[in-house]
Amino acid sequence: MSSTELPFVPPANVLPKVGGVRVAEGERLRSVELPGVTLAVRSRPPAREGLPPALYVHGLGGSSLNWSALMSLLEEVVDSEAVDLPGFGDSPPPDDGDYSVTGHARAVIRYLDTSGRGPVHLFGNSLGGAITTRVAAVRPDLVRTLTLVSPALPEIRVQRSAVPTGLLAVPGVALLFTRLTRAWTAEQRVRGVMALCYGDPGRVTPEGFRNAVQEMERRLRLPYFWDAMARSARGIVNAYTLGGQQGLWRQAERVLAPTLLVYGGRDQLVGFRMAQKAARVFRDSRLVTLPDAGHVAMMEYPETVALAFRELLEDSGELGTRRARRARGAAKGGSESGTDGPGTGRAHAGGDAVDRESTDESMGG
Repeated sequence: MSSTELPFVPPANVLPKVGGVRVAEGERLRSVELPGVTLAVRSRPPAREGLPPALYVHGLGGSSLNWSALMSLLEEVVDSEAVDLPGFGDSPPPDDGDYSVTGHARAVIRYLDTSGRGPVHLFGNSLGGAITTRVAAVRPDLVRTLTLVSPALPEIRVQRSAVPTGLLAVPGVALLFTRLTRAWTAEQRVRGVMALCYGDPGRVTPEGFRNAVQEMERRLRLPYFWDAMARSARGIVNAYTLGGQQGLWRQAERVLAPTLLVYGGRDQLVGFRMAQKAARVFRDSRLVTLPDAGHVAMMEYPETVALAFRELLEDSGELGTRRARRARGAAKGGSESGTDGPGTGRAHAGGDAVDRESTDESMGG
């Protein structure tokens, strides 16, 4: 095998048995077989029957566990499910080895079509943001609202701190990295990932850190782990180079669903400067900026993200409460303006974002 080749990955049906991922209290994890792909789906029972469905899609190197905190906070308003993308979490690799953004989007669409849960409130983080943007553009019938947390949309000037992740897309780099880091412990790897993804890694609880180390140990035993990482990273790079109607920004312009955009001021992987562009490009957008958050705001500040999503539901008429309040105010001859939560700002297409300083309670001071 030459140095530019990725290691051979056996078919999913002959992969060695590795322990499953952690299932948080109140959650359920099941396996769903679809044509060409098998997806692990994490779900959390809603507070009551009849709530609209929501689907969450994680980023590069993540899993459905990344959404557990937010799912718990939204059980009163949506019926939540989160997928493990092919080759991540508890999902085996896709049969065709396609880890492109389009391949991942196809798996999400296939699940929604098969399950009949659409249209859903669709969430995406990082790579998942690029995937869900494509889903919302090509299949608007499947999407009620779109929530993007640090979406991986093309940038002309990529941050230096994001370069190492992008280098995984270069043939041979993943194999070289595995050789160079063979002596690294799972704890060392997790500290590195958290330093890259969190605005303040100190916010991670000891229990959260232990769980992350256990999950890293599990992943490192999977023979396809680095292959899935490298090919998915290559998929992002390739998606950045596409032009015409397949370009991600062009597809963002086609999204019809009300869209919530969440960006972190300390994000080392997606440039904070892209927030304003995204707010202009998505037709019906609201922008929330969290100055102290990093790349995974739904894990760092889930309460703030949950509040912003509830406001999105109200503004888009999904809950109806705000409209009812405004109607009552108009009947009294007055008006009631919406208020943004701590650390949030709102921007509609063509408008400017308004950043507000956070409170100690929501942002940790």
